[in-house]
Amino acid sequence: MSTSLARRRPAAAALGLASALVLAACANPTDGGTTEVAATSGGTTKINISPDQDRVTTDKVDSIAAEVPEAIRRRGTLELVASSGSAAPLTFYATDNKTVIGVEPDLAYLVADVLGLKPDINTVSWENIFVGLDSGKYDAGLSNITVTEERKEKYDFATYREDNLGFEAKKGSGLKVTGPKDVAGRTVAVGSGTNQEKLLIEWSKENEKAGRKPVDIKYYQNDSDTYLALQSGRIDLYLGPNPTAAYHAATTGKTEVVGTYSGAGATLQGLIAATTKKDSGLVKPLADALDHVIDNGTYAKVLKRWGLSGEAVTESEINPPGLPRTNK
Repeated sequence: MSTSLARRRPAAAALGLASALVLAACANPTDGGTTEVAATSGGTTKINISPDQDRVTTDKVDSIAAEVPEAIRRRGTLELVASSGSAAPLTFYATDNKTVIGVEPDLAYLVADVLGLKPDINTVSWENIFVGLDSGKYDAGLSNITVTEERKEKYDFATYREDNLGFEAKKGSGLKVTGPKDVAGRTVAVGSGTNQEKLLIEWSKENEKAGRKPVDIKYYQNDSDTYLALQSGRIDLYLGPNPTAAYHAATTGKTEVVGTYSGAGATLQGLIAATTKKDSGLVKPLADALDHVIDNGTYAKVLKRWGLSGEAVTESEINPPGLPRTNK
């Protein structure tokens, strides 16, 4: 496992990345609640969105479990936190509207298996993820959290997936986002406190410096409000995680992804990571557990199950370079 290693991929980080997730068809209640994911290989994978998940599992590794702080080992549970917002296929609710499913919960369960702990997944609003980590209420966040230089001051990170963002527009809009100039004067929705907000603000500033109109940035309380605004024409675009954008576009048929971007900017591939309070002692066992499931193949099975094989990493890195404080 590498620690603080630079993983700069200028070409792969630019706009125009191939979508890591392509979906076809909608949920099929008569088939127990399924949808189909079109893999990058061209085939399709039917995914289970019912509460009966039959998750991928693995065995406990005593040597890695022994690295877990004693207080957590005694408790026997790994208190995990994720966003309560529905963000398929990352974290969302099954067809019973109460069981938390998705790639993030699956990876959380897999890591807990290695550590010999029972995963307890708590869902809260985005900002309360960090409040809970700060207070020690939660041990770790697995909620599509991007590594950023600013966050590294307060948190430790163990990476487990690439981070790509997607610009979503109303289907047939004719829009194409290839750089800051394409969003000049546009009304764009984004989540508050996210790295995509940070990137969008930088793009808006760049437009102003170039004599173009700034971005009209809008914020909504939940995804349903955002998509209603997109359909009604009150906003032109929505910038969010590319997997959720692609999933929504395919399963509703009402929107389309019109541009993608690395979550860490044009010069660095963004990375998603398990997030813990700084110096909690948990980041190394998390990273070692992730390396173990990467090596034994169960990690690949989880990503394939949700159509995210294109966002796989080859190892878990502790606190690698993240989204810079100022980046375009």
